[in-house]
Amino acid sequence: MDQFRNIGVIGRMGSDKVVEALLQLNQYLVTNHYHVILEEDTASMLAGHGLQVASKKLLGEICDLVIVVGGDGSLLGAARELAKSKIPLLGVNRGRLGFLTDISPSDMEERLGKVLAGEYVEETRFLLDGEVERNGQPLGFGTALNDVVLHPGKSTRMIGFDLYIDGHFVYSQRSDGLIVSTPTGSTAYSLSAGGPIMHPKLDAIVLVPMFPHTLSSRPIVVDGKSEIKLVIGETNATYPQISFDGQMNIACAPGDIIRIAKKPFKIRLIHPTDHNFYATCRDKLGWASEISAS
Repeated sequence: MDQFRNIGVIGRMGSDKVVEALLQLNQYLVTNHYHVILEEDTASMLAGHGLQVASKKLLGEICDLVIVVGGDGSLLGAARELAKSKIPLLGVNRGRLGFLTDISPSDMEERLGKVLAGEYVEETRFLLDGEVERNGQPLGFGTALNDVVLHPGKSTRMIGFDLYIDGHFVYSQRSDGLIVSTPTGSTAYSLSAGGPIMHPKLDAIVLVPMFPHTLSSRPIVVDGKSEIKLVIGETNATYPQISFDGQMNIACAPGDIIRIAKKPFKIRLIHPTDHNFYATCRDKLGWASEISAS
């Protein structure tokens, strides 16, 4: 019996290339007698598909595998929705970099066939939960696979805030904000802000200041079990925002408290057997594969 019989499909909206890849994918799966369930927004892009349709939440309950067609952002959204269901995710890259979505449409059928036949590697990635508290009451909540970011929004003014880790005061800072990143997110926004690249297997969180007012502020790597608290300075003239994977924002105010910690559920990622983190870095970040002979 096939391990993956009921397969959910999620596609990024508004892209002709994604639609083309979805049609190719669906035809392959149906021809090979898999039961395909389209996510409801994805189904709206495919007129006359004749397939079962379900919400993301329901996909997590009825599927053995979910395939995401798009870029890393599409997989980030699916991961947040499906983490609790523990359904494995597989990415087909129709975006730009593609650190998470590592199957190319050009050889999708061959590589997907091997994965569905049981030739794959699986890894888990942890997510972060963040909550904003105002006057002792919860104001908003979000989840991120890449990062939770304190930023000024549309304002150009610096943010004053205090940082605590596991209840210990670390520093008061004035800067454009702070990136709190998982190892998964270390090759995303955190990297562009000067943060370190962390191997996905690390149980660690990196905190990267954004344009701090002092040159002594540097990224800090802490235990993945750490509880992080940010307190927005009472004298701030700006009302900053907290974002989750850059896809959800909560407006904050002076005096608000932001608490960030590891989510109790991890996501499962499926890769072809030749997947290698360092090879991905070489490919996506333009690292030299070898030293040229002089």
